[in-house]
Amino acid sequence: MSLSIDDLKKRNLLLLEAISGSRAYGLDTPLSDTDIRGVFVLPEEEFLGLNYVDQLSNESNDIVYYELRRFVELLSKNNPNMLELLNMPEDCIRYQHPLYKLFKAEDFLSRQCQATFAGYALTQVKKAKGLNKKIVNPVEKDRKSVLDFCYVVQDQGSVPVEEYLDTLGLSQEEMGLSKIAHMHELYGLYYHPEENFKGIIQREKANDVSLSSIPKGLNPLAVMSFNKSGYSKYCKDYKEYWEWVEKRNDARYENTLSHGKNYDAKNMMHTFRLLDMAEEIAQTGQIIVRRPNREFLLKIKSGAYEYEELLRIAEERIAAMDALYAQSPLPENPDLEKINQTLIEVRKKFYKEN
Repeated sequence: MSLSIDDLKKRNLLLLEAISGSRAYGLDTPLSDTDIRGVFVLPEEEFLGLNYVDQLSNESNDIVYYELRRFVELLSKNNPNMLELLNMPEDCIRYQHPLYKLFKAEDFLSRQCQATFAGYALTQVKKAKGLNKKIVNPVEKDRKSVLDFCYVVQDQGSVPVEEYLDTLGLSQEEMGLSKIAHMHELYGLYYHPEENFKGIIQREKANDVSLSSIPKGLNPLAVMSFNKSGYSKYCKDYKEYWEWVEKRNDARYENTLSHGKNYDAKNMMHTFRLLDMAEEIAQTGQIIVRRPNREFLLKIKSGAYEYEELLRIAEERIAAMDALYAQSPLPENPDLEKINQTLIEVRKKFYKEN
């Protein structure tokens, strides 16, 4: 029988259940969700057998419980979400088993936190940059075709091929193309009323131009360029943009638009929270979950600062992190032997009590 979230409480398998996320950080607003994180111990027979389950969650991942071994494995890698569970504010702890107190933050914190906290903050900065580009440069739903990237040489410049053909009363389907030797993405553009050419493209969603067999002695109407690399980049941008539109959190996106600064302010707020925590861990060896600078972080979330200003400050703080961690008394890595002994002790005692 498979284990469910309801079973964790019914069968007394919990080590910890706590309110996490914005409410634990003290950054919640009336519209904030309530996230739950916890740790459980798999029943002994299932742990020893083939039915190991490393975590349980609901469909939205607002509620996630980690099996003891998976929890300790992530702690040993200095995973920020797991480390936070070692120092949750008292008002966020719903249940805590006495054995849970055997897990102490000082046994896990190491210089790996530079990568897991500050490194993750860096990925958030990059994500914010990408999102900023998507907001500032939306891609039209009507997809462009190969023809939109084809131009004909005219006078001292160029004109779109469709505009050129329109002036001649011709259609792209009547045209023939032939590559011009030794000239990258340049083609001779041909027309003859008695020739059955293939056209510039053979179908609307074609990904390349179509070449025709050109009769000997027929001169081209014009020289045409197809910006193939530009078309390929457009296709990539189009796909990424509309996948993002499909998956984005619309309420969060509307908040981004409402403050008018064209960046994901919630994303940027968490970037600064992670940087704060990375610096605190290096300097004090402590995990401070409830944020003391709530007002500043919520001002970021409300869009009170310019995107470029926040980006500059974040990148400066990330650049200074190497020196901060080089001077930190933290060990390079956690003591895995000690951690392993604690894990074994907790599991044995839990099974004995149950």
